[in-house]
Amino acid sequence: MALDQNVEMEAQVMIDEFLAGDTFAVAGASTDREKYGNKIFRCYQQAGKVVVPLNPRADEVEGVACVKVMAELPAGVHGLSVVTPPRVTELLVEEAALAGVKRLWVQPGAEFDGISERCEEL
Repeated sequence: MALDQNVEMEAQVMIDEFLAGDTFAVAGASTDREKYGNKIFRCYQQAGKVVVPLNPRADEVEGVACVKVMAELPAGVHGLSVVTPPRVTELLVEEAALAGVKRLWVQPGAEFDGISERCEEL
């Protein structure tokens, strides 16, 4: 039981550190308000966070201009929420590391085999 509690505490620390930031990006931010990429984007907005949509096919999401590629993210992005297909997520993990993004929240369905290990390596 103590091991389970330690794992839970470590997970909670990581969650708290991720959410402590003021500026976030959402990879897979959608113009469709029914999609999770849009719901997550709006959740950050409603929490008073600065949020940047990352979507190569849209000009804006919820009135905010989209960034087309990870390299265009503004400096100071604290965390990246990822709502993309696994094959895209795999590329984004590498690009996020190159862009200096240190915290990722990968939504269920976006993960790929070995994602945790790869993120830790980077």
